[in-house]
Amino acid sequence: MIERYTLPRMGKIWEPQYRFQKWLEVEIAVCEGMAKEGMIPSQAVETIKQKAAFSAERIDEIEKETKHDVIAFLTNLEENVGPEARYIHLGLTSSDILDTALALQLKEAMLIIIEDLQGLLDVLKDRAFEHKKTAMIGRSHGIHAEPITFGLKLALWYSEMKRNMKRLEQALEVISYGKISGSVGTFANVPPRIEEYACAQLGLKPAEISTQVVQRDRHAQYFTALGILAGSIEKIAVEIRHLQRTEVGEVEEAFTPGQKGSSAMPHKKNPIGSENLTGLARLVRAHCIAAMENIPLWHERDISHSSVERVIAPDSTILIDYMLNRLTRLIKNLVVYEDAMAINLDRLKGLIFSQQVLLALIAKECARQEAYSLTQRISLKAWNTGQSFKQLLLDDPAIRNYLDEAEIGELFSLDYHLKHVEEIFARVFQQ
Repeated sequence: MIERYTLPRMGKIWEPQYRFQKWLEVEIAVCEGMAKEGMIPSQAVETIKQKAAFSAERIDEIEKETKHDVIAFLTNLEENVGPEARYIHLGLTSSDILDTALALQLKEAMLIIIEDLQGLLDVLKDRAFEHKKTAMIGRSHGIHAEPITFGLKLALWYSEMKRNMKRLEQALEVISYGKISGSVGTFANVPPRIEEYACAQLGLKPAEISTQVVQRDRHAQYFTALGILAGSIEKIAVEIRHLQRTEVGEVEEAFTPGQKGSSAMPHKKNPIGSENLTGLARLVRAHCIAAMENIPLWHERDISHSSVERVIAPDSTILIDYMLNRLTRLIKNLVVYEDAMAINLDRLKGLIFSQQVLLALIAKECARQEAYSLTQRISLKAWNTGQSFKQLLLDDPAIRNYLDEAEIGELFSLDYHLKHVEEIFARVFQQ
């Protein structure tokens, strides 16, 4: 088994030195497999393992002449290994190394992302239980609807992120495939058992079938999973931005000592973290399109996908790593203004209980359309005048034909709306 590095943080995975190291690991795994099959001398493999060294600077220097990165890499290895270097890359094509090494890089990147997401899930759960009973207004179309709790909002985000976790785990599985099948995938010069051995050594599975490349639907699934995750992150960020608006004022990103919000207006405290996440999500989603465009290659292979992946692989994984960590800190330190939530609940003077009035009238055998018209007439009067919805109901003879004072009073209860919160939490967190 090839010696493993300690799992690096995201940026290191995409540095040239690390990429070339992965290429070398693939080459050595193939050499070991060939030696076991008697295709090359075992002593040659030991010499290769001892002497195989490379310099990123030297590879770049050689590539300026060869215009081929893998040939430059192999040339540099030969300079250090000597005659036994003739057994390196024997019967292989460049994509055997490139695609298998890329799978290793993407796999390691996804393991970091999964770890990041678990950290976010833990924080969302903690804060959901903290605010399980913190009542606030629910909104549809940006307009006050009916009461919810802030804990329910956090629980919803938790549930969505659990689905993202499943997608990431599926993407991890589908990307963890390598190929050592030669120029057009026929194993003409390297038998399938070499591929099986090398992939097993590297912690990958052999692709069931390949051309000169691993098929790019795997990569498209990987980057699409990141794109969906970015969309979920933006969903949370946009909600926080709305709730921090001055006119709402229900939550606020933490504002640290010495922080400044504006060069011109000293009073400003802006949701800069959420705005940053909103912008970055656009980049990650855009990369999904590029990944899907990479699926249709000409015949057994062209290189139109190569330049794309040199950009989207590091960019998408580094961005998602950053975004998850930033969102986790943001949620953990989010300031929640429960008093403002309570004030906003009453901003419409009881109108948020209009559906209870409608249902109560129907229960008293009032026809639905009549009940709706009665309730809407009084609701609009309350909306337009700012008067108490409850008082207008009490003063309306048509309503009083159906409901007495006590019955009207019972309709204005937060507990009615929040009676199933425990059950919802059990569904979300006890699965």
